[in-house]
Amino acid sequence: MQVTETLSEGLKRELNVVVPASDLEARLVSKIEEIKGQIQINGFRPGKVPASHVRKLHGKALMGDIVQELIGETTRTSLEERSEKAAMQPQYKLTEDQDEADKIMDAKADLVFDIVYEILPAIEVADVSGVEIERPVVEVEEAEIEERLNMIAEGSRPFETKEGAAEDKDRVQMSYLGKVDGEPFEGGADENAQLVLGSGQFIPGFEDQLIGCKAGDEKTIKVTFPADYGAEHLAGKDAEFDVVVKEIQAPGELEMDDEFASKLGLESMEKLKEVVKDQITSQYGSMTRQRVKRQLLDKMDELHKFDVPPTLLEQEFNNIWQQVTAEMNENSKTFEDEDTTEEKAKEEYQTIAERRVRLGLVLSEIGEKNEIQVSDEEVQRGIMSRAQQFPGQERQVFEYYTQNAEALASIRAPIFEEKVVDYLLELVKVEDKTVSKEELETLVSEDEE
Repeated sequence: MQVTETLSEGLKRELNVVVPASDLEARLVSKIEEIKGQIQINGFRPGKVPASHVRKLHGKALMGDIVQELIGETTRTSLEERSEKAAMQPQYKLTEDQDEADKIMDAKADLVFDIVYEILPAIEVADVSGVEIERPVVEVEEAEIEERLNMIAEGSRPFETKEGAAEDKDRVQMSYLGKVDGEPFEGGADENAQLVLGSGQFIPGFEDQLIGCKAGDEKTIKVTFPADYGAEHLAGKDAEFDVVVKEIQAPGELEMDDEFASKLGLESMEKLKEVVKDQITSQYGSMTRQRVKRQLLDKMDELHKFDVPPTLLEQEFNNIWQQVTAEMNENSKTFEDEDTTEEKAKEEYQTIAERRVRLGLVLSEIGEKNEIQVSDEEVQRGIMSRAQQFPGQERQVFEYYTQNAEALASIRAPIFEEKVVDYLLELVKVEDKTVSKEELETLVSEDEE
């Protein structure tokens, strides 16, 4: 077998491989000897089928297997000998001439093919011990805990039927039928709706027009859907709702005590406060983590500059661009609406794609060199977490990920990334800085932009 490099340009490589017909013949003979004892053909005793007859019946199929084996073996050994890692699955070029292909399948012509691939660049991981990162920390205040408790309590507030007109904070029980241009629209009707006036749950202007209504009243409420309303076919449209008021209820007193906590499954009000504080702390912790991770990745991007495999870059850009254009189409947006052009947007997302690929390669190199592993248990937890997002379909989701290697990789990859980030955060200098809730939200919002 002869392997010759025919292209070495940047990260692109191409190898030409020639396997002599004599090698093909030797492999075919060996294959025939291996299987002929297992073949049963009418007129021949088991194990006594002539090799020539086996070749006549199964020669081409066996040679097809041999060719696939040779391609795989040659690719593997060539990359090992050259100390190279392919960025993606190599592509192969074989003859398209049918006569020549037939001769190869009969072991009467040399097997000639090209291996085309891109290599992963050599990455020298930078020393990060001097990197400084500021970790914004929000201290949860008592007032915020009380505010969250009040929000929880409002969902459990009792209401009692009252006589007279509806006022702010009252709950109105009603039926309604919504129409646009005189025609009812999907999702615009309810026979037993409840609405607390002043809650802002309905379309702007709807609740205001219910102030002063009484049980038994029938009225038409006129509103305009917001321009950014979620249902595109209703956004910005004028609508009328035929409303029948069934009952007016006044809010009752709500006691924030141990009895209230017990209704939520907790032994005391003090324990409920602890749970609420932990929830708020966890939410701020996630935002802090997001901010810290962004700073770390920015630093890693600054410290590592190298060319990335073109095919990986193209694949990442296409993934991003498909998502961007899908979201724009869904929201009926144009590039002009975003104060840019398609060409400028492509340049920006090309830069983002290159950053993502480069950081992915750097984190992978760090993880590999430091033997950072994702355990099967961690993967299982990731799958279960994903399955919980689809109530009633948990089993199907679990089977999808366990039976699909690519899908399983999508679970493993973010876990691996977070573990590498944790490893790096142990090496860099992290300084805590106390900030307000609003400051943290602004920082995270800027990162997302």
